[in-house]
Amino acid sequence: MTRLFRAAAALAAIAFALVGYVYLTLPDVRALRTENPTTTAFMELRDREARASGKPQRREHRWLALGRISANLKHAVLVAEDDAFWQHEGVDLEQLRETLEEDLARGRPMRGASTITQQLAKNLYLSPSRDPLRKLRELVIARRLEAALSKDRIFELYLNLIEWGDGVWGADAAARRYFGSSASSLSADQAALMAGAIVNPRVLVVTRPSRRLVRRQAMILSRMRTATSPGDAMTPVQPAPSSPPEPEPPSAVLAVESAVPAETDPPD
Repeated sequence: MTRLFRAAAALAAIAFALVGYVYLTLPDVRALRTENPTTTAFMELRDREARASGKPQRREHRWLALGRISANLKHAVLVAEDDAFWQHEGVDLEQLRETLEEDLARGRPMRGASTITQQLAKNLYLSPSRDPLRKLRELVIARRLEAALSKDRIFELYLNLIEWGDGVWGADAAARRYFGSSASSLSADQAALMAGAIVNPRVLVVTRPSRRLVRRQAMILSRMRTATSPGDAMTPVQPAPSSPPEPEPPSAVLAVESAVPAETDPPD
């Protein structure tokens, strides 16, 4: 028992030291509130790979504000990559648990189950490695991003920084490369094709869609069409009021109704 206790204590101490090291060496993400990054860890990795292979370095990257990006693309990306984006706090714990159990059962490294926030953390600061320590850093950075930034800002950064093909970064550069138009004017079909390629953008080429990419496009379009609203994935959950509002006198209600135009449904 004493030996077992000592082993458990040693493992706990190692785990604590590891978490402490990861936490203390992580980047400060607060500057991302107002600064639009011009480079990421993934961009620099692709530059190094190009230099090593003697290929020309290409980097097409254009920034487009979230409000100007096509609602079709935002919807397609959310249903394809993270339909619980507005509900979780950077890590989808239920999905992560299911994936971890599956990976352990099959004896393979942990993969999948990455939220949009985790993918952003990986693209900004890390690498494609499946090393467990890299995954731990990704999880902690994702929580930092959620604590420091709004959901809208995280989504804007993600859409503008992720890899969308060989040398193509961000939604606007991708839309212009593949469709000759801004990401503000993408159709549902175009958006679903682009969203389908995110999972492996250097293999799934939008201009030469494979059968796998076409299947993914059809799946995403189906999810977009069958959503009960512009999409549960499209709209953040509004917190319920803590207590019902006090009723107004009938005269006040009539005055307000006559002065305020009727509400309209949110745009898709």
